[in-house]
Order: sequence, then C-alpha cells, then structure tokens
Amino acid sequence: MSEIYKVELENVSKRHNIYDRPMDRLKEFVFRNRRCYHKEFWAMRDVSVKFEQGTTALIGPNGAGKSTMLQLIAGVLQPTSGRITVRGRVTAILELGAGFQPDYTGRENVMLNGMMLGISQDEMNSRMERIAEFAEIGDFFDQPIKTYSSGMIVRLAFSTAISVDPDVLLVDEALAVGDERFNKKCHHKIRELQRAGTTILFVTHNAKLVETYCQRAVLVNGGQVVATGTVSEILPIYHQIMEDSDLYAKKIFSEPALV
Repeated sequence: MSEIYKVELENVSKRHNIYDRPMDRLKEFVFRNRRCYHKEFWAMRDVSVKFEQGTTALIGPNGAGKSTMLQLIAGVLQPTSGRITVRGRVTAILELGAGFQPDYTGRENVMLNGMMLGISQDEMNSRMERIAEFAEIGDFFDQPIKTYSSGMIVRLAFSTAISVDPDVLLVDEALAVGDERFNKKCHHKIRELQRAGTTILFVTHNAKLVETYCQRAVLVNGGQVVATGTVSEILPIYHQIMEDSDLYAKKIFSEPALV
C-alpha cells in the first residue's frame, strides 16, 4: 500500500441489529440467540476506498453512511468486517459532544483528549490557553460540558482538534454550527491546515463548501461508495440522487433469519 494514502478502507462493513421493541432484545438474550428477534441493517457494506493527501468531501443523502464512515475511521465504531488503515495522528469533530465527558470541564476534556492521542500532560498544558482563546467560551472553559450550548461544544471541539497538529482531520457538519465570526475563524484555520499538508475529510450537504475547499469527493449512498472523483465530476451525480426518490431511498437491509 502506497504512503500517499493517509486513510484506506478495505472491504469494510458495519452492521447494526434493529429491534422493533426493547423487549425483543431481552428475548433474544434469554433464548441465547437460538431465536432471532432482529433484522440486520448494514450501515456500510464492502466499502473499499482510499483517501490521499488533500481535502475530500463525503457527500450523499441522509442515512447514506457518511457519518458511519467517519466514526469508523476515527475509531469511535469498530467495523463488523474489513480493515481500516490510518497513517498519522487523526482527530475528529463528529456529532455534538461525541468524545466529551459531560461531567468534566472543558479544560479537563481537552486534557483527556490530548492524552488519548498520546500527547503528554506538559505539552497539552502548553497548548491549553491557546485552545481556550480560540474557542472563545470564557469562564465556561472551567465549567462542566453539560452546561454548554451546542455552539459552545462545537467551538471547543474544533479548537481541541486543530490544536494537536493532526495528520488527518475528520469534520462531520460541525462548521454549520456557530456564528458567522467563528465560522470565518474556522475556515481560515482550515486553509492553514491545508497548506500544512493535513488530510481533511468533510461530511457535508453544503455544495458551496465542497466547491470552495475540496479537491476530490466521494459519493456515498445506501452504505456503499457510488462514485469517487473530482468535485466537478461527483457533484452532478449527487444532485441526481437527491432529485430521484428511488435512488435517495436506497438502503441495505437483510430480513431476520428464521430459526
């Protein structure tokens, strides 16, 4: 495998068991899986894709599998099958609050995040004030995360992610939250990371954002990669899916096994 690829997915699948009622999960446990009360939902199935250095957009309808792919790359989820290779330090700005401990303060969460990435306490302390300054949440930096607004959580998440000099940055719609001034700061920082050679993966529905920042795009639908290529090649296919209800509704389900 070539070193130009920072992230590689090889035949990656992710399955979730879907229960109609909470009691069905208990029944399945009692019968020790001799009876099946669920159906399988494949959020991703047999996905193979490589991400080279640069900025790539992951686009597709709601429920297509984009966020699942980022969570697998970040290590938040584990694949049901297949292999994921990430080269370098990866940080992620996923759904609001993901990875934060609600009872810990912002400062404590920043420290915990750095330690999980293998950064020493001394080094994180040296970055702490810079993170707090960028986040612009004032005295809330030393208050529990559970007291934060959604915008404050995104500010802290973005500030933390960019502060650790990532080789790979994963962003899931986070830049859509926040005021205009903070968004401008974020976009300026994204440009800095691009110039530094950071590999950035964006999940977004904002075509203008894709055209502005991304060199390449990966189109996902029904848990599978539909197409990869330049932004100008992929966006028209994306728009076609969004306008075609049959294509938009594509899902990957398998019916429950009969026992």
